[in-house]
Amino acid sequence: MKFAYRFSNLLGTVYRCGNLNFTCDGNSVISPVGNRVTVFDLKNNKSSTLPLATRYNVKCVGLSPDGRLAIIVDEGGDALLVSLVCRSVLHHFHFKGSVHSVSFSPDGRKFVVTKGNIAQMYHAPGRKREFNAFVLDKTYFGPYDETTCIDWTDDSRCFAVGSKDMSTWVFGAERWDNLIYYALGGHKDAIVACFFESSSLDLYTISQDGALCVWQCDTSPEGLRPKAPTGWKADLLQGEEEEEEEEREEETTVRGKTAPAPEEQQGKVKYSRLAKYFFNKEGDFNNLTAAAFHKKTHLLVTGFASGIFHLHELPEFNLIHSLSVSDQRVASIAVNGSGDWIAFGCAGLGQLLVWEWQSESYVLKQQGHFNSMVSLAYSPDGQYIVTGGDDGKVKVWNTLSGFCFVTFTEHSSGVTGVTFTVTGYVIVTSSMDGTVRAFDLHRYRNFRTFTSPRPTQFSCVAVDCSGEVVSAGAQDSFEVFIWSMQTGRLLDVLSGHEGPISSLCFSPVKSVLASASWDRTVRLWDMADSWRTTETLGLTSDALAVTFRPDGAELAVATLNSQITFWDPENAVQTGSIEGRHDLKTGRKELDKVTAKHSAKGKAFTALCYSADGQSVLAGGMSKFVCIYHVKEQILRKKFEISRNLSLDAMEEFLNRRKMTEFGNLALIDQDAGAEDGVAIPLPGVKKGDMSSRRLKPEIRVTSLRFSPTGRCWAATTTEGLLVYSLDAQMLFDPFELDTDVTPARIRAAVRQQDLTRAILMAFRLNERTLLQEVLESVPWDEVEVVSSSLPELYVEKVLEFLASSFEVSRHLEFYLIWTQKLLLVHGQKLKSRAGKVLPAVQFLQKSIQRHLDSVSKLVLAARWNTPGGERGLC
Repeated sequence: MKFAYRFSNLLGTVYRCGNLNFTCDGNSVISPVGNRVTVFDLKNNKSSTLPLATRYNVKCVGLSPDGRLAIIVDEGGDALLVSLVCRSVLHHFHFKGSVHSVSFSPDGRKFVVTKGNIAQMYHAPGRKREFNAFVLDKTYFGPYDETTCIDWTDDSRCFAVGSKDMSTWVFGAERWDNLIYYALGGHKDAIVACFFESSSLDLYTISQDGALCVWQCDTSPEGLRPKAPTGWKADLLQGEEEEEEEEREEETTVRGKTAPAPEEQQGKVKYSRLAKYFFNKEGDFNNLTAAAFHKKTHLLVTGFASGIFHLHELPEFNLIHSLSVSDQRVASIAVNGSGDWIAFGCAGLGQLLVWEWQSESYVLKQQGHFNSMVSLAYSPDGQYIVTGGDDGKVKVWNTLSGFCFVTFTEHSSGVTGVTFTVTGYVIVTSSMDGTVRAFDLHRYRNFRTFTSPRPTQFSCVAVDCSGEVVSAGAQDSFEVFIWSMQTGRLLDVLSGHEGPISSLCFSPVKSVLASASWDRTVRLWDMADSWRTTETLGLTSDALAVTFRPDGAELAVATLNSQITFWDPENAVQTGSIEGRHDLKTGRKELDKVTAKHSAKGKAFTALCYSADGQSVLAGGMSKFVCIYHVKEQILRKKFEISRNLSLDAMEEFLNRRKMTEFGNLALIDQDAGAEDGVAIPLPGVKKGDMSSRRLKPEIRVTSLRFSPTGRCWAATTTEGLLVYSLDAQMLFDPFELDTDVTPARIRAAVRQQDLTRAILMAFRLNERTLLQEVLESVPWDEVEVVSSSLPELYVEKVLEFLASSFEVSRHLEFYLIWTQKLLLVHGQKLKSRAGKVLPAVQFLQKSIQRHLDSVSKLVLAARWNTPGGERGLC
């Protein structure tokens, strides 16, 4: 088995914090998700996560005007310069402070960041190679409090900066004679956003209390006069070094004054306030939290803490539309280039919405689990992933598009287990609310609800290989309940365990149920023998997880002492064990009194699963690492670090000494009190804010692991979300029985000589994808049967794997279907004898063909529906 697995996508979470952006074509939304960035392609209905991660949660993202570059800044002030074309990091930079916003100039030559109470302008990185991509041009002083927002004029001559001190500052990007800086007041709360009018210096400023000020400038952008280059040249010629240094310091620093002297204002640009409007005159809405402005259509979009958004037309302030999109605060708003689509991000519930305001319809409506995800399961064909969370929701995700297409909300408490039946169209879930529910993926409904005679909390669920028997383990009564899927009746209650049931698993080939418990035993129950306990496996510690190998010939158990033991279920004999305490490498939490090394004694693997071929086992737990062990050799094959996000707890092995003071750990202090979404500063008599809410730092953990039945990827539910790791086909060079005679030139020569079988065998030995595609597609369709019958048995499985991966990218659908049909007809019996080994390849093939079948079926139905004599005409 090849272990070139790399992170490929992040599901389960669509938005956390930070600002949203539309790409230049307006068809994709760029959304920060924790310390990663996900791109949602609305036109092609796909989502993909960039293969990069910051050290802390992403705070802001700035997009270049041409859409090629992005600057991603995290909460710690670390920045990544990213190429969106090749999806790679070009440069690392540290701004030495927390950055609130970043914005490129419309001409793409500069960008401005707001940091603390200053704004810094940098030269934007060009397309040529540079030693330092970020070169500081000017630093602008003026505001007394933190700066919050930036906006540029269309010609990139000036930019405006809003601040929490209720002032807005207009600065010249160049050295203008009549505009160096200008301070605007008129508000009674922090500035949320400021926007320039199109091709003008006229300005709109919006504050947190819902006030909008309209400012008119007496000068057009063309009326800005460049400052004459006098002073420093003369000083340079005269050799007066002191005056030269003073002048150079003036060139790189602009220090604004709120009340400049009258003689300084003569001949300068002046602003006057034309109007002041209020959004919440009736007092129906809370604080204004986000705003966006589309200059071409004069459309202003504002979001509020109550989840309501408004659409206004400026400068007349005409209300176009008002709608509630959430019951949590709207954290970010973005408008695409055409002004048709509006994206909203709600951090409280992790919602991402794209609204088309003219047709008043949703283009995208996605929400992740707003509490931690607990369990996951792959469908038998690997097309779908179902997840259950502590929020009581069950979500089904499409692995190809990355979108959630159905959410079940029938559970009233946290979901503890999810699984698919063998058909792939029924999902069975267990919950702490005392019910086990079955959901139909055809009609998207809850068609069965299984309950126990006495109210109990279910901790796990399993379905047998026929899909007819459902079992669930109880946490408080220590019993296993068995129901019939057909009738919904309770068939039996299995007693014998003396502790809570932690995990259940049916054998894939026999009617045997394995139940793991905290009483240090794993019991095997035989369904064919009236659920009699056939064997009881004694363990050295509490059992946390149990799983069967795909062929049912082996059983793996994870225990509380960080061990994984392997058993022969037929003879109840232990065949091996792995000590995994040192591989877990747990981190030290900020409030831990003991070191990470000592706290690891209480940590163990809580999630366990076999790989698709059964040769390896995947294990994870209260740690940022997921380990893959070789079962036969009992050694660690690879360790995956699922996150490097320092915004999560238990990420570092040692405490940060800079956070330790003589009064204790700074982590005990709520640093974000008084922030816009934090707790109000606890002073006597203060009535603002929810004093019961506190900022918490979630701990990194892996709650569930599953390998895809195709063997091409595996998934993990973690604190970060649902992480999917796939085989990296582009970077993997994996030749098979390679010889010095096998070269691309000789392979092409064999094709020209019509020696097609030899060409295919040589191409698979070299194992280069482009060459394989070239050789296979050179075979005439009427000769496919002859060529496939002459292939050795060893190469048939490799051809099937290649065909399955080609279905996802190739347009030659019928040609590859002919290849698949002929291969299975000729070699079907031989493949059946090696079913266990070739099963992942066949399931991967089934997944690819099924996807095309669904797409073609929809097209056929749509065509029949739109035909005059079709179904619509008959209705």
